[in-house]
Amino acid sequence: MASPKQEVERLREEIRGHDHRYYVLSAPSVSDAEYDKLFRRLRELEEQHPELRSPDSPTQRVGAPPAAAFAPVTHKVPMLSLDNAFGADEFREWHAKAVRLLGREPSGYAVEAKIDGVSCSATYLGGRLAVAATRGDGETGEDVTPNVRTIRNLPLTLRGAAPEVFEVRGEVYMDRETFKQVNEGQKKLGKEPFMNPRNCTSGSLRQKDPRVTAGRGLRFFAHSYGQLHGESFSAHSEFLALCRERGFDVSKANRRLKTVDEVLAYYEEFREGLRALPYDVDGLVVKIDSLEEHRILGMTARSPRWAIAFKYPGQQAETKLNKVVFSVGRTGTVTPAAELEPVFCAGVTISSATLHNFDEVKRLDVRPGDTVVIERAGEVIPRVVRVAVPGKPRAPEVVPPAACPVCAGAIEKEEDMVAYRCINPSCPAQVKRGLLHFASRDALDIEGLGEQVVEQLVDSGRVKDYADVFSLRLEDLLKLELFAEKRATNLLQHIEAAKTRPLSRLVYGLGIRQVGEKTARDLSDHFSDLKSLRAAGAEELERVPQIGPIVAESVAKFFRQEQAASLIDKLTAAGLNLVEPKRERPAGGPLLGKTVVFTGELESLTREQAEELVRRSGGTSTSSVSKKTGYVVVGKEPGSKADKAAKLGVPTLDEKGFLTLVGKA
Repeated sequence: MASPKQEVERLREEIRGHDHRYYVLSAPSVSDAEYDKLFRRLRELEEQHPELRSPDSPTQRVGAPPAAAFAPVTHKVPMLSLDNAFGADEFREWHAKAVRLLGREPSGYAVEAKIDGVSCSATYLGGRLAVAATRGDGETGEDVTPNVRTIRNLPLTLRGAAPEVFEVRGEVYMDRETFKQVNEGQKKLGKEPFMNPRNCTSGSLRQKDPRVTAGRGLRFFAHSYGQLHGESFSAHSEFLALCRERGFDVSKANRRLKTVDEVLAYYEEFREGLRALPYDVDGLVVKIDSLEEHRILGMTARSPRWAIAFKYPGQQAETKLNKVVFSVGRTGTVTPAAELEPVFCAGVTISSATLHNFDEVKRLDVRPGDTVVIERAGEVIPRVVRVAVPGKPRAPEVVPPAACPVCAGAIEKEEDMVAYRCINPSCPAQVKRGLLHFASRDALDIEGLGEQVVEQLVDSGRVKDYADVFSLRLEDLLKLELFAEKRATNLLQHIEAAKTRPLSRLVYGLGIRQVGEKTARDLSDHFSDLKSLRAAGAEELERVPQIGPIVAESVAKFFRQEQAASLIDKLTAAGLNLVEPKRERPAGGPLLGKTVVFTGELESLTREQAEELVRRSGGTSTSSVSKKTGYVVVGKEPGSKADKAAKLGVPTLDEKGFLTLVGKA
């Protein structure tokens, strides 16, 4: 009879095989019921024998707790972008330059579909997925490993012989049918739909809760590599074949072509089949196949000379721009859009187009009455490309609104940022999202005030701001579809309990930009009560340890708002606690006078609990590592802070060592 360990290993191998056949090969070999039976048995064994759990187990694709933030990841091999060629002439220019530098015709080309997704790298150590990161600025990305683990067609363990290091790079994407389903779900919840599949993919990949990512149906196509130790090949096409062997999905729309004329012919052939693909593609990526020729051609500062994005021009049309309108998103961002004379383009009638932001409006110098060129590439929202014929007479220049178009509240543009944002916490366009944050566990912790309840309360007009929650009565809740008397009574009890939370929880719940949980505690500890905090100017706020000028100005601006003052007056009248309890500062302790930084995931403590232990032990917790840092506590999947501690010679502790130090082991 097989031991539990042997059975677990057999089940994992069998399930991985079924996953590969289903998600990569699209050729399932068992029924859903049979698959579910195997999966349940594996989960049951892992629950009975926790020591057999492994991060690369199929049961662990969703299971990591929500992340507090995304740690930076330094790409040891930079993730460069590609230069673009639009049309045959520009492509031939790129080819001619490559011929000049090589002194001969390239020996062949590897051609792939250019997926309109989000660039991502996945690094495997000893055959197991160790870290996944976004491209970021090419040098430094964000650690999204828990979210990437949820992508079902990306292997957690490589098939075949395990190389020492295998860093695969590719595109995370969402097909159009999945995108449609996600947006239908958004609308049902009263949330703003995503603009296009790429926008949705980007937001899904950066969710703090991997369970949300898991529900978005993301997929991954491998297309290139970073670090590789223990693998060898001489051509890019060989690398793609190796990816298939290792269990990765590779775009089926790829070819190994010999001449530049063959590439141009395939470009035209591929254009015809573009719409039939289930995902968005905006062209081809053409790579000279030989790695030796890659070495000879080299790189520019931002892109390789041996590859080009060979894009299709979007389909365009001309029409009159009737009006520029402003919308307010769920985070308060004010976005300009063009209302157009309806025009047929790329198979649909278009009556509106995005203008992206006010910098783009200024760059285009687009105004009502102008005849504009719009473009629709793939399935994305149409955009205004340029002014074709200025209106006569020319309308005034389009400028950002002086006040929010929804609530007439203050609009601000942060330094070095593109977006203009409504900062009124009671803006109806933001109040639903804000209420969910206000009621969240780390803020006022109002159990039962979830999305559907918030939706009905706001839509009915009964709740217009956070303070209105505290004036709800039983009869108000019983009018909603979701409530019987017991549930309504329970929610009212949770609302009453929320009034007693410490000031720091309220400050965090207000959703002040730049203010997270720790900053809210620092501010509340320093000022002790809300009256003193709201009276403080930016200069006084900067005197609080760990508060810099950007955070200080953001807090001061928030409290200067007339709407914020009105909201706080209502919260005061509702009887909320506006005082932070005095924390006993120990006269001694194992961490007296020391600062502690946490990185990675702790198993037995939340970050808030760990920081509280630091305070009780006489120390302070900070977010950045310096030579003066006392200790860096390293949890699972740590970020760059652990590396920095090693470089600076700062002592590090694992979770057990930290608990031992503070007397909690």
